[in-house]
Amino acid sequence: MSSSTKHLSNDLPRGYGTRGSTITIVAAVLGVVIVLAVAANTVVALIAGYPGASSGFAPLTLPVYGGFTAVGVVGGWLGWRIVQQRAARPRAVLTALVPIVTALSLVPDLLLLALHFIPGTSAAGVVVLMVMHVVVVAHAVPGYLIASRLLRQHVAAEEYPTEAASQTFDHPIHR
Repeated sequence: MSSSTKHLSNDLPRGYGTRGSTITIVAAVLGVVIVLAVAANTVVALIAGYPGASSGFAPLTLPVYGGFTAVGVVGGWLGWRIVQQRAARPRAVLTALVPIVTALSLVPDLLLLALHFIPGTSAAGVVVLMVMHVVVVAHAVPGYLIASRLLRQHVAAEEYPTEAASQTFDHPIHR
């Protein structure tokens, strides 16, 4: 065995190729997605103060939309993975399912608009909530694609360590 294609366990950082490192990879990507989506929704919430959304409208406060953003991103990832693992054509299923789930996520907002079950509800506030749903999806889907790709690469490295080691380290910089 040449020095440039040593066994994977000798060349890769500690923890690489373990279930824990796989979880860490996915958690890191989802964490970045959550931070970016919350930041974007913060901008949306700040802008919302101008067209007439009540400042006392609880869903437009950071603790509320931040928490719901995190739950939505993690829940969406779980659904994404289930489809990837069980569907015969996951790309086709996700292409249809993402817009449907996004539209269904707006139903509670429409009910809120009709029933005003949260104090301070206004049409402007509800529209802002709807925009926030789309913002989360716009951040989550690219994040899920990245996490899925990294997960596939990580699993391939576990299944074929010799090839992964040679692909990763058979480069002049590693000789």
